[in-house]
Amino acid sequence: MKPETMRMYLVTDSSRCTEEDFLNKVELALMGGVSIVQLREKDKTTREMISLAEKLHELTKRHGVPLIIDDRIDVAMAVGAEGVHLGQEDMPVSTARRLLGDGFIIGATTKTVEQALTAYNSGADYLGVGAIFPTTTKVKTVLTSTETLGNICDAVPIPVNAIGGLNEENIHVLKGIPIAGVCVVSAIMKADDPGKAARALREKINTVLGL
Repeated sequence: MKPETMRMYLVTDSSRCTEEDFLNKVELALMGGVSIVQLREKDKTTREMISLAEKLHELTKRHGVPLIIDDRIDVAMAVGAEGVHLGQEDMPVSTARRLLGDGFIIGATTKTVEQALTAYNSGADYLGVGAIFPTTTKVKTVLTSTETLGNICDAVPIPVNAIGGLNEENIHVLKGIPIAGVCVVSAIMKADDPGKAARALREKINTVLGL
C-alpha cells in the first residue's frame, strides 16, 4: 500500500440521505481527492450492506481507490473489497489475518501504545487512532490526546491515521506528528458540496504533513 493511499481517508455516513445521494456524495469526494474509502454502516442488515457495498465498490474501482469495510469481514469477502477495518471489540486482527491471507488490507482502531503494538504484531497494515475531537457519528468515542497519537506513530512502523471530529478548521493540531493521513466523516459527508470540501481538506492535510 502506497503511503499516499492513506492521506485522505473517508469514512462514510449514509444517514439522512437516499442511496442515490449517498453514492453521489462519495463520488464527488473521490473526485475531490479522497484516497481511500471505508464503508461504515451500523444499522443495515447484511443483505442491505452487501448491496450498498457492491455499488460503492464500483465507484471506488473506477477511481482507483481501495474500499475498506468496517467490522464486517463477511461483507468485505462477499464484495471483493480491498480490506476491512476492525475495532477493539471486533474480530481480533490475528484471526482476520489468518482468514483473509496476506493480500488483504487490515486496519485497526487503537487508542493506546499497547493496543497499537498488539495490532501491529497481529498483522495490521495500518492504524486509526482517536477520537482526537468529539464526534457526531453513531459510534462510542473516547478522546485520545495528540501526545498519545504521536507516541503511537513512534511505536509502530505501519501507517497511522488520526480520526475523530477532524475538519479543515482544526487539523492544524496534528502538525508535527508523523501521521500518514487523516480520517474524516462529517467534514465531507455532511458538506453541502463534498467535492469542494474534499479539495479544501486535502490542501490542509498536505500542509499539515509538510507536503
